[in-house]
Amino acid sequence: MDVAAIVVAAGEGERYGSRKQFCDLGGRSVAARSIDAARSVAAFVVLVVPADSTEESHGADAVVAGGSSRAASVRAGLAVIEDDTRVIVVHDAARPLASPALFTAVVGALGDGSLAAAVPGLAIADTVKRIGGVDDPIVIETLDRATLVAVQTPQAFLADTLRQAHRDGRDATDDASLVEAIGGKVGVVAGEPRNRKLTTGDDLAWMLAALDV
Repeated sequence: MDVAAIVVAAGEGERYGSRKQFCDLGGRSVAARSIDAARSVAAFVVLVVPADSTEESHGADAVVAGGSSRAASVRAGLAVIEDDTRVIVVHDAARPLASPALFTAVVGALGDGSLAAAVPGLAIADTVKRIGGVDDPIVIETLDRATLVAVQTPQAFLADTLRQAHRDGRDATDDASLVEAIGGKVGVVAGEPRNRKLTTGDDLAWMLAALDV
């Protein structure tokens, strides 16, 4: 299939203390590792960076400025992808250890046309409770974890569906949520425990150990 990828690296990294997506990880930037993994399936890779960034391409084919939200940044990436692209993969640069096999799995799940999108998910080991909110930390119910997964990126989409999902400018924590909102069928493939998101310095230390560098 004709595949392009958007690697989202437009965050400010407030919790990390700097723009973590460009930090060194074993001699290569976090973003470069994510771009390389995306290339396992994508003929064209666009990197979305902060609006004021002077970053290099980190190996991407195009670099564009992101928006004020994650969804806006994805839309900035969509704007430079050819209209005849069949599948678009969206990946968070902050997940540099996602394997090429995982990219292949989400793209492959779209092969028969029955799904609009495919995302990686991990079973949840902890008991999950729903509370009233940050200001109301009282348990409302205990959820059935057998029906829950923790979702990662890369996420693969039929290109036309992803563009339609973004057309009204809504925001969401991931693109699959936008596809769900327009009635698109989203499948889940097995995620990878190693595909950890870089959020804190402890995550970076864990990744360095995982890479054995």
